[in-house]
Parts: sequence; C-alpha cells; structure tokens
Amino acid sequence: MLRPIDDTETYPSGWKYTLHLGTLDDLTLVRYDNSHEDTKGHEHHTAAGDLDGVGFPGIEELLVEFWASADEYWDAVGGNPPRQH
Repeated sequence: MLRPIDDTETYPSGWKYTLHLGTLDDLTLVRYDNSHEDTKGHEHHTAAGDLDGVGFPGIEELLVEFWASADEYWDAVGGNPPRQH
C-alpha cells in the first residue's frame, strides 16, 4: 500500500506506505512502513529483526531500496521468484 496523504502531522513525509514481502504463514521477510511515523519514524523490518535509524530518501528511492532488499533476501536463500521490476 502506497499513497500520498494530506495528514502531515501524522505522516510528515506526506506518504502513508507499507511495502511487504512475507510468507503465507504470516512471517515478515522484508517490510518497510511508516505506520507510526509521527512517533517512531520510518521502519524497516526483516525476518532477522528490525533495523534502526531508517531514513526516508523519497518515495521513488524507497521503492528501489525495498526491491533491492527483496532481491537480497531471495539471493541469500537461493530463490528465484518472478521479479516485477
């Protein structure tokens, strides 16, 4: 989910987003979100844990970063899913 938003008090970046790669068993493999941007900022979650100090480079750059993280995961586990980019 990715959309521009007018509520800049809750979402100072002007965007509300959740970019998620996970399993059908509810395991997060890679997720970027700003669900709590006003209090926690931008977040990057992985199966190995959460990464701190995540910045917001802009929405286009964030999408590139998300797909690079997803590719990195698939490369690490030897998978080869169809890539949309």
